[in-house]
Amino acid sequence: MKAPLSLILFFSFILSVQSQEINPDIKKWTLRECVDYAIENNISVKQSENNIALAEVDKRAAIGNFIPNLNFNSSAAWNSGLTTDVTTGVLINQTTQTTSGGLSSGVAIYRGLRNQNELRRAELSILASQYQLDKMKDDISLFVINGYLEVLFSKEAVNVAIPQVEITQEQLERTRQLVEAGTLPRGDLLDVEATLANDEQNLIITQNRVRLAKISLAQLLQLEDFDNFDIANEEIETLPLINLPEYSVDMIYEKALETRNEIKVAQTNIEIAESDVKLAKGAMQPTLSGFYNWNSRYSDRDRVIGSAIDPDNPTVVIGQVETTGDNVISPNFGPVLGPADDFFSQINDNKGSAFGLSLQIPILNGFNASNNVRRAKINFDQQKYQLEQEELDLEKIIHQVYTDAVGALKLYDATKRSLEAREVSFEYAQERFDVGVLNSFDYSQIKNRLVTANSDFLRAKYDFIFRVKLLEYYYGIPVDNL
Repeated sequence: MKAPLSLILFFSFILSVQSQEINPDIKKWTLRECVDYAIENNISVKQSENNIALAEVDKRAAIGNFIPNLNFNSSAAWNSGLTTDVTTGVLINQTTQTTSGGLSSGVAIYRGLRNQNELRRAELSILASQYQLDKMKDDISLFVINGYLEVLFSKEAVNVAIPQVEITQEQLERTRQLVEAGTLPRGDLLDVEATLANDEQNLIITQNRVRLAKISLAQLLQLEDFDNFDIANEEIETLPLINLPEYSVDMIYEKALETRNEIKVAQTNIEIAESDVKLAKGAMQPTLSGFYNWNSRYSDRDRVIGSAIDPDNPTVVIGQVETTGDNVISPNFGPVLGPADDFFSQINDNKGSAFGLSLQIPILNGFNASNNVRRAKINFDQQKYQLEQEELDLEKIIHQVYTDAVGALKLYDATKRSLEAREVSFEYAQERFDVGVLNSFDYSQIKNRLVTANSDFLRAKYDFIFRVKLLEYYYGIPVDNL
């Protein structure tokens, strides 16, 4: 007798799955590995880490405001044409090379406490960015946990479906023997064959769910090799870390207010807004700064080294005698020039410095300072409203999560009792069918109810696990411990 086509396809599918399971080249990812990999390779996480790095740069800039600045300047120039001779003060046509340089330093003595407030704001920005990053990592971890549980659920559904096929195959052989012996009608054999086809179809569907669940998890991890991705068959603890009857919604909400990162971000943003108000007010206060400048220069022009009577014009009339009208004559001395001093000597001789204080008092600036204060105050109020909204949203979410967890627990208990009852009912039906008391149609109906009860129980089990883990997450239990 030739085997049915569905049976051939079924066994070929089983063999392919088994060969994949025993393939040593396929890495078996644990939940911890999945979570760590997802966090490490997530683009949004990397962007948040860059935001922290930028906040660190802002803090470094704020610290720099307390440190005096120091700058060096230098210039070299060649002047050609009618220029003032720096040695004689006379306008002449000449080409002069000059070099000048200097140091300047300044320090803010008082800026309306803006330096302190800018540093405080930068530190708060780092803290807010870190809270935001932690929240993002927790959210990603929850997505991965949910996807991981979905794969485990699908695999367990396959493990439940395989024995059902095996039982129906054994029943098919037993029914065939009874039909051939004339004990049962041929219609019962056809009913069992239809049941086997339905069980095989259900197994293939559940196996496809495993693949789809693994693909979904692999995409969440941003992996591309779906065929070689699989998870380890870890045992997930069904008992929660918290006992639901012992915890009220208010208790969980109060704990969440202390631990949730979105609340910490909102609280930190209020402090940042408060710092912005102080910074805006500081801009309306006087600014006192200290400065110090040092400079010197070098020129290649000849220098005056003395004086002598001009041989071309030895005398000069400096006046007249009032009574006689005679000219008053004086020797005409002219400068004696020598070569320019060396570079370092001129730098030393021509050096000069200046220092002092600079006071700036804002009086009228087009209402910019006062408008900035108003904007900062409005933003401060906005951040307080944002915190209130975050608290309201958190309370709403916790009520929903708690209600879902309680409902999931009740459904889990109900489906568990239903499954136990269906198992007993099926055992009894199996015994009656084996002795020919129960027909194949009724037997198939009871068996289908058992399959449905198994499926309902598995779905309720993993839904209960995730709901309670989610509640534990909001209660403040670290994701690493979930």
